[in-house]
This record gives sequence, C-alpha cells and structure tokens, in this order.
Amino acid sequence: MLKDRLEIDLKRVEEINAFLKDPGNPLIQEITRVVGKYGTPEQINAKARQARQLPVMMDRLKRMNSPYVKDLEWLMEQRDQGAFITVGEYRQNIMGDLAARTYFEEGKAVTLEISALQYFPWLITEAKQAIEKKEMMPGRYIRVRKMKEAEGDNGDTIAIAAAMEIIGASYVETLDTKGTDGSNVHLGGPETITGYFGGIGQPNKHPLKWIDEYLYYYTQYGVSQVLNINPGTVFIAYMLHKMGIDIEFKISVFMGNDNPFSVLWTLMMAKMFSRDDGTTPLVGFNLSNSVDNETIEISSLIRNRLDLENNVRIEHHITETYQSIVRQPYNRRDELLEIAASVPNIAAKHEGGDPDVEAERESPSSILHYFRDKSEILEAGDMASLEQNYLDKHQAVNRTAAALTEKGLSFIPARKLHRI
Repeated sequence: MLKDRLEIDLKRVEEINAFLKDPGNPLIQEITRVVGKYGTPEQINAKARQARQLPVMMDRLKRMNSPYVKDLEWLMEQRDQGAFITVGEYRQNIMGDLAARTYFEEGKAVTLEISALQYFPWLITEAKQAIEKKEMMPGRYIRVRKMKEAEGDNGDTIAIAAAMEIIGASYVETLDTKGTDGSNVHLGGPETITGYFGGIGQPNKHPLKWIDEYLYYYTQYGVSQVLNINPGTVFIAYMLHKMGIDIEFKISVFMGNDNPFSVLWTLMMAKMFSRDDGTTPLVGFNLSNSVDNETIEISSLIRNRLDLENNVRIEHHITETYQSIVRQPYNRRDELLEIAASVPNIAAKHEGGDPDVEAERESPSSILHYFRDKSEILEAGDMASLEQNYLDKHQAVNRTAAALTEKGLSFIPARKLHRI
C-alpha cells in the first residue's frame, strides 16, 4: 500500500542523531556556546526558580520603590478575602437555578485568554472592574510589549510575573529579538508589509541572539514562556528543552499554520524532540485566523494520536484587533461553541473587543499599537483609549464565558481568584 512507503527508516533517524551529536556541527556548537554563558541547564533552571518566587519578586519591587507594590498587595488581599466571584456564582448569575442541575465537564474546559496585556496598571483596572461587575478574569495573558522598555518601567516585568503568580494564570512574553527590531532589512512600517512574506523573520544569526535574550529573562525574571514566530527559533527551543532547560513557548499566529498538514509537521517535530517523560516546550499552538473548525478538529486528532493532547494547547483567536490585521467583522465565538465540547485543551483568545463594541469607539483597537513606545503613547495622550481597548477585550472574554456557560460548557479563568 502507498501509505506503507511513508515509514521513516530508522537509519535516517540515526543519521540525524549523528549530525546533532557531531562535535563539528556548527549550529549546535553555537547553541551550546550561548547556553554556556548562563551555566549548566541545572544552574539555569535554579536561577529561574529563584527569580520566580513571589517573596523574591516582591522584595525586588520594594527595593526599587516600585509603585506597583501596593497594587500587588491589594490584589493579594482581594484574592484572600474572596472578593472575586466564584465560578458557581457566575454560572448561577448566567443560568439561574438551571446551573445547579447542569453538568459541566471540567476536562474540556476552554481557557479564557486575552491579548495583549501591555502595561501592569491595566491588570489592576481590569481586576477592579471584575470585582465590581462580578466578571471573570482570564486564565491566560499574552504580552507583546517591548521587553527592554518594560524592564525599565518601575519593575513592570516583575510586577506582571508576580501578578500571574497571585491570580493563578499563565502568561507569555514576546522577546525583542525579531524581524521588527531592524534585523529584517526589508521591513519598515506598514508600507513595507511585503517584507513579511517570509514571516516576520529572525534572519541570519538572530536566532542566537534570541537564545541569549530568552535565557537572560528566564534567569533574571523567571520568564519561562515566550512567543515563537520563526521555524529556526522553534527548533532552537526544542534543543534547549532537550538539553534540560525548562523553557516553554507558544507558536504565534504569525507562523501561519493554516492547515492540518502544517500542524502535523509542527507536532511531529515536537514529538520527535520531546523528553523521555513525553514533555515538550511547545505548550501553546496558535493556528492561523483562516482555519475552520474542521482543521481545528483534525489538528486535535493529530495532537491526540501523538500523545500531546495534555501538553499542547490549541489557542484560537475569537476576536482580533479592529484595525490593521484582519477584515472586520471578525468574531469566531459561535464556531468555538460548536467545537468546545469535542476539542479538549483549547484556548479562546481575545485580541480585540467584539466588533459591535469596537465599531462605536472613537479609537478602535489596532495591532500597530503594540509597536509604539510608552513615551510616545503618553505624549500623544492615548493611554486612556488604549486601556479602554484592553477593557473591551476583557468584555469579549466575559461574553465568551457567558456563552460557554449557557451551553453547559466549562472554562478556565484565573484559578486563584475564581474558585469552582
């Protein structure tokens, strides 16, 4: 049969292994050289674990007199006092008495995801609104702010990490080493968008700079999950994890995985370079905005057959920024409701407000805002409107939570804030 011809000869695997272990392999030599700057994998992981401890983070913020300390202390107080609505109460508010008679299968809960949490104060504003309006805080946050800028902004990088520990949510940072940092000579602004035809890009030696930047933030701040946009840095992340460094990554929508065959290719590589315990650094997989439910379902089947279902979350855009990325109106909530009961470990990502809300805004959300400096935003007087854009995304998250609840489906919010 034709399919029998597809079997990979073990001799080919041995050839690949021989090349990866070859002392003269210049690619692996370069990776180990950069890793060596930070120590052994065990030493690197130990530094990250230390940096990620909440008391350590709070102490660092206090020593720099960060104004975010009092906000974090407030957040802890509200969590400990049970100020946030429980999942049971939320379901009661949505469904009434029917909630108590409905079985919610937690094993197929949809992760509530929001993007992008650019500035720490937005999280506090969001939390205050969630308490007041009895809303859900997301269980997963994506960051696309410039790392160096955030690092120098009153401890914003540390404050976000501390907040995620406090509320019980996962989060992803986006490293500065990418084509938009000037490394891709064909990119300027939107007028040179054709430069993206090869992907955002991390050309030439930039993957090595990416490792260096990643390990810096991993060891200094415990940042373990970052966005991954390039096949080369995806491969390098597999190598780092295989070496024993406990980093993780999420594949970006900009990678353009838009069909089951590209998903099979990506997940095959994840499986091939997984550790003996089956784990892989690929923990989030953002498919293209153009995928339909059939592609998501087949992708889930591939993930299941490769025994990666619990490890790799499929992260699907439900909404997108109103400007500069997709044709509007863009809202995939109804499609999510169709597959949520059959596709486990899926995230509902909200990158914009619902189109009906965005259309009424004087300044709708735009993906281009992600690339602006904070100083320029403040000078232009745009911070308030950008925060409103973020709160519109929060509203979209809660519309999704409500829609899932009405169908008897479960979701994952910030676990330490919203008890079952």
